[in-house]
Amino acid sequence: MAGDRSESGEVPLLYSEGNVAARVALEREVRGWSTTELAERVTRAGIRMNQTAVWRIENGTPRRRINLDEALAFSRVFELPLEELMSPPLEGLDIDSRRLVQEAVEAFYEARDARDRLHHAVVAIADHLKAHPDSSRAIHEQCLRLMGDERDARTLSGDIEDGGHY
Repeated sequence: MAGDRSESGEVPLLYSEGNVAARVALEREVRGWSTTELAERVTRAGIRMNQTAVWRIENGTPRRRINLDEALAFSRVFELPLEELMSPPLEGLDIDSRRLVQEAVEAFYEARDARDRLHHAVVAIADHLKAHPDSSRAIHEQCLRLMGDERDARTLSGDIEDGGHY
């Protein structure tokens, strides 16, 4: 289709090595990582890479090629599906917006993981209380001692009595 061609006459690719290079640079910048830090993370993910290789992928002329193993390592390091890493970067979001969204996503997952940990801990204490019902008061007192706030301790004790946090 003529409307899909660039000025050079080439049909733009939905997925391309150029997109991966642009996404590598963008994702690295959003996270505030240096090229050295990204190279170290890729190496820890199982693919040896140095800072120069990252720079040449992002800025080289000609750009350094990316093999499949490296693309998979970048995908793992950035916690992005490979298809997303290969897609053109979204337009309309500046680097600060992307950084804020990244921070919100990370906080969301940290909060979810913390809620899961709390739920499992509360369920374990509730199960313990079933086997040792006489320790209910002592458990509440320990919550109060560790938390230092009566209302918070009462909330946690209530979750324990209900058998879970959710």
